[in-house]
Amino acid sequence: MASLKRFPDSRYWYACFTGPDGRRRQQSTKETNRKRAQKIADHYEEAARLAHIGLLTERHARKVIGEIFQIANREALQQDTIGDYFSRWIASKKTRVNHKSAVRYSGVVDTFLKWLGPRTAIGLNHLSSADIARFRDNLAAKHSPGSVNVSLAVLQTALQDAFRDGLIDVNEAARVQKLDERITKQDGEGRREFNDAELRAILKACDTEWRGMVLCGLYTGMRLGDISRLCWPNVILEAQELRFAMEKTGRAMVIPIAEPLYRYFLEIAGDDPQGPLFPRAFSLHKRRIPTSALSNQFYRIMTQAGIVPKRSNKSTGKGRNARRKTGTLSFHSLRHTATTLLKRAGASDVVAREIVGHDSPRVSRVYSHIDTATLRSAINKMPDLTVG
Repeated sequence: MASLKRFPDSRYWYACFTGPDGRRRQQSTKETNRKRAQKIADHYEEAARLAHIGLLTERHARKVIGEIFQIANREALQQDTIGDYFSRWIASKKTRVNHKSAVRYSGVVDTFLKWLGPRTAIGLNHLSSADIARFRDNLAAKHSPGSVNVSLAVLQTALQDAFRDGLIDVNEAARVQKLDERITKQDGEGRREFNDAELRAILKACDTEWRGMVLCGLYTGMRLGDISRLCWPNVILEAQELRFAMEKTGRAMVIPIAEPLYRYFLEIAGDDPQGPLFPRAFSLHKRRIPTSALSNQFYRIMTQAGIVPKRSNKSTGKGRNARRKTGTLSFHSLRHTATTLLKRAGASDVVAREIVGHDSPRVSRVYSHIDTATLRSAINKMPDLTVG
């Protein structure tokens, strides 16, 4: 049992207790009040006992420090609340990641804090894996498994940063399992590629700018956001190559330009060598308007082409939070279509992945580089859907 001792030349009580190594220790409590000093000494003794048997965790050690602080100062040791930590984490991320990622992180955190409600005021170290699992399940009732897993990954990253900084002793979010993304189809729905007839109908319904954007998606597999950022310095007409960095991964891409897309670039080439390829889409990007605005424009083009039904603004009776159904066709379907056309033309899976920018650990281990001639040969075999 811990005891107290006061030296003649000191006004403070000293705690006398057995340390984790079995030796007796003396530690100043910085207290002149005997009762408070005894409580501090008891905390020292209990912490040393737990350490001796290997049960003193970082979380318990912080708890002991907090209790001693409260005894000595008659007020609780201030710790990060859940709300304070996540707000500070979002602010730091805004200076370290691109705008699109910052918006995504902020949206996830805002949703999480709103779901927690008053519990955002409790200490960060009280956030449990059970809390995060319940949040995951709440999202799963409204969103696809892929979207839920993105939100979970954001929380895991935030709490991993807290763990690294010593604010918590375990990343509780890392204990929560992700959802199985293979279970994504509802009522037989699922993403698919376009067939040749649909592609010709879409190209016919496009104006000049959208025709080029569709051709980019079709013959390169580029994502809509990357296409909207393209400027003329990305197009090397002499080498017949397109050079850009993928926004999602930062990967540098050099893709040979297919003949139909090359003819389009020659058709729209103007007097501004630094200007955007697709001015309207680029303007939305510069104003940081989400890519979903362009996706909605493309859906209207598909509607005009007669390959998807017109969207209705009528209420479904399920409320705003009901799970949104993912259409079978979207601009992203062009990415799948590009892969299909390449494989139909005889390209290997490795070459198709390289062209559309699919990262594969298995491929990366075996192939460090695929030469441009091989990529160009594959692209040149893709069908010209601008004729006929």
